[in-house]
Amino acid sequence: MAYGENPETRFIDTSKASAARMYDWLLGGTENYEVDREACDVLLRIAPSSQQLARTNRDFLRRVVRILATEKNITQFLDHGSGLPTQDNVHEVAQRARPGAKVVYVDNDPMVLAHGRTSLDDNEDTMVLDYDMRRTRDIRQATEGFLDWKKPMAVLFVSVLHCLPDTDDERDPAALIKTVAEQLAPGSYMVVCQLVSDDPVVRQDVTNLMAEATNHNWGRVRETHEVRRYFEPLEILSPGLVDVIDWRPDAPPPPAHLRPTDWVEWGGVGRVPG
Repeated sequence: MAYGENPETRFIDTSKASAARMYDWLLGGTENYEVDREACDVLLRIAPSSQQLARTNRDFLRRVVRILATEKNITQFLDHGSGLPTQDNVHEVAQRARPGAKVVYVDNDPMVLAHGRTSLDDNEDTMVLDYDMRRTRDIRQATEGFLDWKKPMAVLFVSVLHCLPDTDDERDPAALIKTVAEQLAPGSYMVVCQLVSDDPVVRQDVTNLMAEATNHNWGRVRETHEVRRYFEPLEILSPGLVDVIDWRPDAPPPPAHLRPTDWVEWGGVGRVPG
């Protein structure tokens, strides 16, 4: 497995919650600490559907990777904010559908990096990069020769952009998506979704909780119209931008009365035109 350029060694801070470790707990994982579980307890009081959303989002990730590999013939995947390894990770789904598919994981959480490198040590078709996802030029440079940037690929920003704050420069989430799209070959795909809510109290309370719990390694819960902006440079695939549970489900989605009302994971898939 290739590791990228000069990975940094960083201390795993167990005094502050980590969004990746909280997500792991919500999925039923064990790679988390008391501080993460305590933050999740508060999160569930604010937004009781959080655990359901985490599982729905993971199902969407597996589904969209499988569909892009089998139906769109994509054999290169660049996963931003990949999180802790769990069952059916991107490389497992992609390589099951397309043996030899290349997968790059980008994350800067030290626990994610440690587990990722250990679990992928014998997989030569994967790469783990210790980068902030906003370092687009460095990511491009580090993956040259591993990914073929002249050919279509799938770039994933799945349930991660809410971890990024708004800025007035190229580090802003919408600007980041535009920058990445401009680098991709025509026919590439971008998978983008994030947590959204119509309830201003939920948006503010979750944002405040996560900012405090993670030592401000967080952005904010947004609204659907803000996420729609991310897709402006892209051709949106059917069924459009939706609650991800409705994006080409393998089974009938739950009826309205069984769905979360506090917040949802919202987005879809866009194609780079040309």
